[in-house]
Amino acid sequence: MIRGTSPQGLHNFLAAYVRYQVHVLAYLLLVANPFPGFAGKAGSYPLDVEIDPPERQNRWVTGFRLFLAIPAFMIGSALGTAAWLAGFFSWFHGLFRAEVPRGLRNLGAYSLRYQAQVVGYLYLLTSRYPSLASGSGFQFEEA
Repeated sequence: MIRGTSPQGLHNFLAAYVRYQVHVLAYLLLVANPFPGFAGKAGSYPLDVEIDPPERQNRWVTGFRLFLAIPAFMIGSALGTAAWLAGFFSWFHGLFRAEVPRGLRNLGAYSLRYQAQVVGYLYLLTSRYPSLASGSGFQFEEA
């Protein structure tokens, strides 16, 4: 917060943590397969998160970031609940049809994308406020 930018090592560690968190949740919610490796490397999983390098951030906004993120947390919580319900129903559908419905999978991926934006905003990985628009912030790439 004092320098206005995150140290490169801390940024890389937090980026790998957010990426690995998304990989594991994608597996648990039946959005992607197989179980992810433990490194959290970019491009190593069918559903991945792009995280920009460290950038200069406004110190005043950074100081109040926890309070600014409260509405995003509430939306992320609602989307997370919907994603877990989608994963639950996907499991039953997969039991009988051996596939996950595309709509439920996309709901899980959308929820993971938004939650990755919220966590990235809170961990100072980006200065962009989380957005529900599909072309903003962290992007998912299917391998």
